[in-house]
Amino acid sequence: MSDHNPAVEAAIQGELRLLDPEIRRSPEQVGALLHPEFHEFGASGRRWDRASVIAMLAASAEPGVRASVTSGMRGVQLAADLVHLTFDTEHNGARTHRSSLWRRIDEEWLLYFHQGTPFSAGRPRAG
Repeated sequence: MSDHNPAVEAAIQGELRLLDPEIRRSPEQVGALLHPEFHEFGASGRRWDRASVIAMLAASAEPGVRASVTSGMRGVQLAADLVHLTFDTEHNGARTHRSSLWRRIDEEWLLYFHQGTPFSAGRPRAG
């Protein structure tokens, strides 16, 4: 996972918080984890910015929603203030490869970029 690298562990904890349905329902909590210049290429192919992601999550998150199943989360620190995470999620039968870049700003790790790419269970993951 992270070989006890504090930067990677902080990014992983932030990512897991963002995957938590309780956190996703709160615009304030989501906003506290997103970099001011956050952007995403979603699994749908849509481009998202910080404001649109916060609004979408607040509008679509319902109580009792099951969390995504996360697997294979790995991280590497690319620079003193940059961590790259990769992992897979499954939610309601949809599987997605995910990639996130976390940047440290004033001792806080914030999600700067995220990409999701759908995949089918029939094709093995390379590498």
